[in-house]
Amino acid sequence: MKKDSLAQVFARAKSENRAALIGYMPAGFPTLEGSKELIRALIDGGVDIVEVGFAYSDPVMDGAIIQEAAEIALRNKTGAKEVLEVVSSVSVPSLVMSYWNPIERYGVKNFTEALASAGGVGVITPDLTIEESGDWIEETERNDLHRVYVVAPSTDDSRLAKVAGKCSGFVYAASLMGVTGARNSLSDNASELVARLRKVTDLPIAVGLGVSTAEQAASVAKFADGVIVGSAFIKLVLQAPDIAQACKSVTLLARELSEGVRQGRVG
Repeated sequence: MKKDSLAQVFARAKSENRAALIGYMPAGFPTLEGSKELIRALIDGGVDIVEVGFAYSDPVMDGAIIQEAAEIALRNKTGAKEVLEVVSSVSVPSLVMSYWNPIERYGVKNFTEALASAGGVGVITPDLTIEESGDWIEETERNDLHRVYVVAPSTDDSRLAKVAGKCSGFVYAASLMGVTGARNSLSDNASELVARLRKVTDLPIAVGLGVSTAEQAASVAKFADGVIVGSAFIKLVLQAPDIAQACKSVTLLARELSEGVRQGRVG
């Protein structure tokens, strides 16, 4: 069965007056097959788009929870081959979330061709600058893959326009300065950043970093096109006694968050 495109998913969410729910899970965590099961659990709970994490040994943007998951994935010898295997198993649009080093090491041409063959729709590259993206832009365009760059509240307006102009699919707006991780409250920076982005791009804007509850998802869904959740899911997996319970917990949270992105615009 053919997957929907990113554009179709965002358009459907918009027609339903809600934000899209985007879930993150590293390939190879807690095992290769376990990560596939967890992604199915995310989708069962209502996740619209999946980010498949490509574990890296120096994850500068990741908080302690995602770092722990990445360490487990690396101990399981999860590399590009395993990441692509996980991507090929996903039934909704899936992007790889990866630092630049593992992609460069694998080979930009090889990686983009393999990802397209696996059915992936794009890549989120949190540490790649647009100035260093010459080959990346060429190869992603050649293989019809979306490029998603990350912008932060500290990004000035001129830079926002330049970065958004190189994105496709959507723009990843980091809700705050700092690393990933579930938080008790979210700052006002996210809504301000999205408002600034609206002035320079027509692409959907998805907000990540810190969302962990249905209430937070609803809050972000008021102004964003997509709500990204990662650490909250991974924390449940780390706490679970086995993969079966982890999947149940992940599906339950995904359902709550899915309800949250629907409640955000009610009334």
